[in-house]
Amino acid sequence: MLLIKGAHVVDPQVGLDTVTDVLVEGARIARVGANIKTPEGAEVIDGTGKYLVPGLIDIHVHFRDPGYEYKETIETGSAAAAAGGFTDVATMPNTNPVTDTGEGVRYQIAKGDAAGLVHVRPIGACTRGEKGEALAEIGDMVAEGACMFSDDGHGVQSAGMLRTVMDYVRQFDRAVACHCEIESLTEHGMVNEGRVSTRLGIAGWPAAGEEVEIARDIELCRLTGCALHICHISTARGAELVRTAKAEGLPVTAEVCPHHLFLDEELLDETYNTNLKMNPPLRTPADTAALREGICDGTLDCVVTDHAPHALHEKECEFEIAPFGVVGLETSLPLMLTNLVSTGKMSWQRLVEVMCVNPRKVARLEAVKVEAGSPADLTLIDPTIELEVTPELFCGKQHNSAFMGAKLTGRATDTVVAGKHVLKDCKLA
Repeated sequence: MLLIKGAHVVDPQVGLDTVTDVLVEGARIARVGANIKTPEGAEVIDGTGKYLVPGLIDIHVHFRDPGYEYKETIETGSAAAAAGGFTDVATMPNTNPVTDTGEGVRYQIAKGDAAGLVHVRPIGACTRGEKGEALAEIGDMVAEGACMFSDDGHGVQSAGMLRTVMDYVRQFDRAVACHCEIESLTEHGMVNEGRVSTRLGIAGWPAAGEEVEIARDIELCRLTGCALHICHISTARGAELVRTAKAEGLPVTAEVCPHHLFLDEELLDETYNTNLKMNPPLRTPADTAALREGICDGTLDCVVTDHAPHALHEKECEFEIAPFGVVGLETSLPLMLTNLVSTGKMSWQRLVEVMCVNPRKVARLEAVKVEAGSPADLTLIDPTIELEVTPELFCGKQHNSAFMGAKLTGRATDTVVAGKHVLKDCKLA
């Protein structure tokens, strides 16, 4: 039994924005109200000066398990998630072997349950081996618990193949999460194509390589009626395409990463910092401004990390050789609090929508609300804690962060998953 006392509860789903108490019994919330008497034997968490919200969820992470456990495992990734305030994570299927069968989905869920830190929600591959040639075992994966489908890391290059995927996935009321990249346009590209790529002598990755496929996938959404989720959007034009699709009533949603919200290509210089190499790449300051506007005004639905751990030796090499990707589970919430919430550009209610409510809707998961009977998946946040992004901050295996050295304010102090107190006063239980 757990009693959280005197926290400022924010949950727009139930109209809560007030200081109150929350009592947890077992894996569910038992009561929400002021001045709840402490039951005998209950653990008490002092929420004074803190915000309590439905558990954060990240629907785009790479835990590298199976096949690349030297980078990350489900256990270490779960630790990073819990430390960042997340109660749920959706794992991308580009493992080895690719998660394209019910057995693969069952393996990840079992490993997540054994770790006992967060809910692991596997995303199944759209095509076998993510090769874009043959349909993966969609029905079998749904039966085992797959929450979405994606060939993230490649994207389905054939429009005909993606149509087949969407026709099939629609029958199971799931979304197809599309990594939008026309590989014939982006081949060899490593940073945004433009002035910076020219100055540094690095092959360019044009914005059109993303935007053309976003437009194509929206048309396939219109054709099939299948829910479409655009992964890690990075350009202003891409956001505008999503805005237009939503205005037409199409079932289109989109996500954005903190590194595309708060960093841009101007940071790339002659140091060739490989922790600034990600796919899609950092874009222009105008793009990042448009994305910040989009996540605040409702055009974009979710904030995700695209958590992509790589070993130190893989990143400490020439820029052209280094793999794409950065970690982000421990820094996502502090970045949002520092750059948007504390500046008044984003309300706490909107923060809850983009990091708690909307991602669960996209992934077709049970809603988590701060009300009696709801799953006891909760995140307690201290908006005043100051922290610096250093290697010691990270609880996963790797620390290839694009924000190394940044000074931030605000973080999760406690994470409660199915009633279990897994992060206590900023320390893993």
